[in-house]
Amino acid sequence: MSEKGNDMRVISGLLKGAKLHTLSSFDIRPTTDRVKEGIFSSVQFQLQNANVLDLFAGSGQLGIEALSRGAAHCVFVDSDPKAIEVIKRNISNLKLHDKSTVILSDVFAYLKKETQKFDIIFADPPYKKKILNKTLKALEGKLSPNSVVLCEHEKDSEKIYEKISNLSLYKIYKYGKIEIVKYTHTADGGVCIRKT
Repeated sequence: MSEKGNDMRVISGLLKGAKLHTLSSFDIRPTTDRVKEGIFSSVQFQLQNANVLDLFAGSGQLGIEALSRGAAHCVFVDSDPKAIEVIKRNISNLKLHDKSTVILSDVFAYLKKETQKFDIIFADPPYKKKILNKTLKALEGKLSPNSVVLCEHEKDSEKIYEKISNLSLYKIYKYGKIEIVKYTHTADGGVCIRKT
């Protein structure tokens, strides 16, 4: 696994154009600008002062993008020490220390003990492990009212459910073989209409 410099950038907000470091490996898949723009267009009105969780964070690019666009705080979680080093380097370069918490941990171990609730959660689990639905189930109790979960996964790699735990499928954004699945959590547990 080798470090790659300046292959990614922040695409909008206060830090627009800032370059980010990432890691090069088969398990690290930097989200393309096109996909990232689609993700953030879908939550543009929910970002201000949001409490954000970036799971399987990799380089931290999604959480950093959220902070650039007005989120109040982001917790970055990854189990790879080298990824954590890169996240910390990006946060240091962009002076985001006061808005960031970086945690080296298995995602499921972290979720099991975490007590705070989040407004926006990003999850990009390794495709080959097929743990998208396991991740969604583990988010129960971690969601604030009217919160949003956005997961990146490979098309047809796992069944996508209309309802899973206390989440309702809202929309699937398709980018070739990659899909961004958006779930919503409402205070009353209401079901949102699926749009694909």
